Amino acid sequence: MTNQVLPTQPTTTPPASSKRAAKLLLVFAVVLLLVVAQRFGVLAALSEPAQLREWIVERGAYGQLAFVVAFALLQPFGVPGTIFVLVAPILWPWQEAFALSMAGTMAASVIGFSFSRFVARDWVSARIPERFRRYEEALERRAFATVVTLRFLLWMPQALHAFFGVSRVPFWTHFWGSLVGYTLPLLATAFFGERLFEFFANVPSQVWVTVGAALVLLAFGLGFWRWSRRNKASASAG
Repeated sequence: MTNQVLPTQPTTTPPASSKRAAKLLLVFAVVLLLVVAQRFGVLAALSEPAQLREWIVERGAYGQLAFVVAFALLQPFGVPGTIFVLVAPILWPWQEAFALSMAGTMAASVIGFSFSRFVARDWVSARIPERFRRYEEALERRAFATVVTLRFLLWMPQALHAFFGVSRVPFWTHFWGSLVGYTLPLLATAFFGERLFEFFANVPSQVWVTVGAALVLLAFGLGFWRWSRRNKASASAG
């Protein structure tokens, strides 16, 4: 009896036209959101921080939508998401602040992830910081747990969006892992955010000066210690 070798099924890859269509659709969606943000005055309001709170609160639900849209569009491309997360509990009760912060954070994460994966993968891949490269193996073996851990510890830096986008982690694994990882930090920020602002606002200026001086001395001491260690290592090697 002769063994018959079954023909292997060829691996199918999405056609180039589908990839181009996906890229164009994503770019179109971002441009559309920017147009909407401009139409409702979101971008203009962001240029006047002193008027931003009044502008958002006066518009009720539209102000909340503007907050989420601005968060989603600006954070993946350079604006720190922490600004939005810290502002939210000042504008709304903590329950609303948590929901809006989560919506904006997840939207920004999806946009950053999708931009890196579908639009500028090669360009982004060449610029991923080396500190994220060490997580590639863990991401392949324990994708969901690694996404949860990194989101919980690091939150939403643009480089982390990019790293997940160029990795092999599936979209929905990234989505649900990010949702779980964000929950506790955003909930804590929404609940305690306004209290922290009140606390820091009442701290005397002398305390800030003392803390700043202590941090400068600490940084100088650490720098000197590392310099001494390098010199000792060079001397022993020589």
